[in-house]
Amino acid sequence: MSGFGLNPKEFEKNNIYSLLVGDSTFEDSIQQTNIPNLQLIPSHIDLAGFEIEIINEMSREAIMKERIEGHADKYDFIFMDYSPSLGLLVINALVVSDSCLVPVQCEYFTLEGLAKLVDTIKLVQKKVNINLKIEGVIPVMYDGRTNLSQEVVKELKTAFDDLTYTTIIPRNIRLADAPSFGMPVFFVDRKYGAYGSSDLIFENAGAIAYLNLAKEFLLRNNKKILKE
Repeated sequence: MSGFGLNPKEFEKNNIYSLLVGDSTFEDSIQQTNIPNLQLIPSHIDLAGFEIEIINEMSREAIMKERIEGHADKYDFIFMDYSPSLGLLVINALVVSDSCLVPVQCEYFTLEGLAKLVDTIKLVQKKVNINLKIEGVIPVMYDGRTNLSQEVVKELKTAFDDLTYTTIIPRNIRLADAPSFGMPVFFVDRKYGAYGSSDLIFENAGAIAYLNLAKEFLLRNNKKILKE
């Protein structure tokens, strides 16, 4: 949220937590970012206790679906970004989703976590969302200087074949810096650390990689790329 220039303190009422517990509507929770055609629902610290609050609720795995049902057709894509856990929040996301896009850090232990996630996706497919699929697997935080990064990418391609994106996101200091300016990396100027114009800036490997990722995602979903 702060990576798009929004102050978390300004959204104590209309956020994803208040939406899930029924204290706000979808329309009230949606916020416009400083990027045209990009909206988001802010997160909130109270979300950390949400799973405990709903543990005895009926159909607790479908609360997210109930809250956003009927609104999805207003958008080309809705992305739900969750922490790499396998709790009820993630289950809620999988129940309402058409597909799951999985970023995988190029480190050994992430492969173990990925295997558990795949098992969870299969369980959700079997029990509550037969249409759920794995959209793709994206290697991230790749360091070409290490054998481990290269080996992880090789393992992903072996295990997931065409589901593994050809685009690889490298470790990049500009990607780490960009959120501190409240803007995506495309708008961050290397020299001044600011974004003095409305033109996109593709001056580092991280920005270029994410541009290529966006293109690959659109092509895999049969969407036209309007502007190169």
